[in-house]
Amino acid sequence: MALLWAVRGATSRFSGRLLARHSSQAARRGERPGGEELSRLLLDDLGPTPRSAEGLERLFGLSPCLLALRAARRRVARLLLQAGRSGLQGERAELLRAAEARDIPVLRPRRQKLDALCRYQVHQGVCMEVSPLRPRPWTEVGEARPGDDPRQLWLVLEGLQDPRNLGGVLRSAHFLGVDKVITSGRNSCPLTPVVSKASAGAMEVMDLFSTDDLAGFLQARAREGWLVAGTVGCLGPEISSFSEIPVTSCLEFLWDRPTVLVLGNEGSGLSKGVQASCQLLLTILPGRQLPSGLDSLNVSVAAGILLHSICSQRKGFSAEKREQLLDPQGTSATSAGPRVAQHPGLSSEPEQERHNGG
Repeated sequence: MALLWAVRGATSRFSGRLLARHSSQAARRGERPGGEELSRLLLDDLGPTPRSAEGLERLFGLSPCLLALRAARRRVARLLLQAGRSGLQGERAELLRAAEARDIPVLRPRRQKLDALCRYQVHQGVCMEVSPLRPRPWTEVGEARPGDDPRQLWLVLEGLQDPRNLGGVLRSAHFLGVDKVITSGRNSCPLTPVVSKASAGAMEVMDLFSTDDLAGFLQARAREGWLVAGTVGCLGPEISSFSEIPVTSCLEFLWDRPTVLVLGNEGSGLSKGVQASCQLLLTILPGRQLPSGLDSLNVSVAAGILLHSICSQRKGFSAEKREQLLDPQGTSATSAGPRVAQHPGLSSEPEQERHNGG
């Protein structure tokens, strides 16, 4: 048995080197990365994960894997690209080039094998074995004073436990321009591959921090001149306990100084200690009378609404910056039709193709 595992491991390592060599030769000939040479290397029976990869996790999905390679924060043991395509184009070709540049072994399992390795999550034909990503302790970060930027916005998350909720919140926060995200050190969802996939890879490029003393963290920010704004559900009898803290609609909130926005657990909301540390509570008013049990929003949806209501108050971009956003490739203004900026985690490939990974 030991001999069998050794042979399998050697085969995997040899195949990875062979694939990199074929890719290099194809590139020198001017061929498309992942062309005919790549399609010949179909490994139906992957060898075991190398010993050097023990303790790693499987990151899946095109955007998470590509952004993880770009950010270079994780150690990557190997890249797995679904077999069965005659060639790789677009972001999949970029994945292959990035892996080759870092001497990362590349294997090509069939769809059924990749499904099992990713526990039947939607992987889009891409998986990487990588080291875990952890939030940085807040104590490692230099303090930011309000005077540094009067329009800073930090997002604090207390006790979010659903990985898809956390991923959705991170995606919205990154898109809308939140400066920092801080999570509670206890009772919070870790930064798993599911979180990264739900964030469309935003988790891979954001600066994420954690603290074990969330109430103390918020109180310190308030003493420094920050506005600490918590969140509550729809106005009603259930928020009578907040009578000492002003409650306002997010649509009426004026963002005139550095602000920390605090979101709570999916079920219980903010803890009493964190509530008491807030100077203001924001709420989202419904558009109709709601029946009992349907009087709240999913936390990731609420986060998007709250963050947009605040971030839309930012001063407009300069003319130069606006031009860069609308024309990231530097296309001449005389070209036909305006260009729309593309989110770095999104592909121009058809959605059905991205979903199926093939």
